[in-house]
Amino acid sequence: MWRAGQLQPEPAPGLGLESTVPVIVSASYRTDIPAFYASWFLARLRAGYCRVANPYGGGTHRVSLAPGDVDGFVFWTRNMRPLLGDLDGVREVAPFTVQFTLTGYPRALESSVIGAEEGVTQLRELRRRFGQRVAVWRYDPIVFGAGLDAAAHAANFAGLAQQLGGTVDEVALSVVHPYRKTRRNLDRAAQRHGFLWHDPSVEEKRELLAQLVAIAAEHGIAPTLCSQPELLVPGLGESRCIDAEQCPIAARQSGNRPGCRCALSRDIGAYDTCPHGCVYCYAVADRDRAVGNFRAHDPAADSPLAEGSRTALAREDEPRPRQATDSL
Repeated sequence: MWRAGQLQPEPAPGLGLESTVPVIVSASYRTDIPAFYASWFLARLRAGYCRVANPYGGGTHRVSLAPGDVDGFVFWTRNMRPLLGDLDGVREVAPFTVQFTLTGYPRALESSVIGAEEGVTQLRELRRRFGQRVAVWRYDPIVFGAGLDAAAHAANFAGLAQQLGGTVDEVALSVVHPYRKTRRNLDRAAQRHGFLWHDPSVEEKRELLAQLVAIAAEHGIAPTLCSQPELLVPGLGESRCIDAEQCPIAARQSGNRPGCRCALSRDIGAYDTCPHGCVYCYAVADRDRAVGNFRAHDPAADSPLAEGSRTALAREDEPRPRQATDSL
C-alpha cells in the first residue's frame, strides 16, 4: 500500500534523467501488468522510471514514470485485484483508466483467467471508488470456436451486460484477427481440446456485432469497435482505448495498427510475459515461454523482462505502432 510521502521518485544513481514530454503510459497491451506485475509497477513508480525493450529490435528505452512526466496511465487487465489497493496512490502520480477484459469464455480458450463473477465484482468496486468512467469493459476478441457460435456469444454477452449495466458505460468489441501465431495457438488448442474454430465472413461478423449493439443498448452501455472499421454497423462507435480526452490532455492520434484511433502512448510491457493462457492472444507466441519469463521476472529489476529471457520479435502481420520510437 502507498503511504504519504512515498510518491516522490527515488533518485536513480548513475542514470541521468532524460528530457521528456509528458505522455500517456500504457500498462500494458503487451502483458497484464496489474495481474502479474503489480509489485514491479509500484516499485518503478517509486523509482520514477522503468526500462522497456523495443519489440522490433534496437535495445531498451528509458520511460519516465515521475509525476509531471506522465499525463495518465491506461491499465489493460483481466484481473485488477493485485493493484486495487494501491490505485489511490497511483492516482497521486497521474490519473488512470482501466481497459478490463471480461469474456466468460471456456477454459479451452483461456485457461488461467479469473471467473466472470470475480471480474464483475472488481468492475463494481472500480465504479464505486472512482466513478463509472474509470473502466471500459472489453468483450474482445470475439472468437468463433470451442462452442461459441453467434447464438452462444449473444447469450453470453447478454448475461454479462445484465450484470454490468449501471457499472460501466462502454463496452469495447473486436473480432479476433488470425495472425500467424494466433492461428497456430488456436489450432493447437483445438487439437488438444477437440473443438473447431473458424474465421467467419465479414457479413457473419457484422450480423453478430449488430446483435451485441442492441443488447448493450438495452443495458445502457455504449458499444464501440476496436480497430476494425470495416465491421462497423449502425449504433457501433469507434473505440479509443487510449483516450486523451478521458485524462484530458493534448495528444495526437497514433494508433497501433490501421483503423486504431488511440492517442500517442508509451507501452511499458513486454511480449511473451503474460501467463493467462488465452490461446487467441496476439501478445503471446508461446505460452510455455510466457510462463518461463514470468517465473524468471525480478520485481526489483527496472524492466519487466528478466535479463536473458526470450521473447519473439513482433512480426509484420501483427499490431505495430505507426511511430515505433514514440509508441514503445
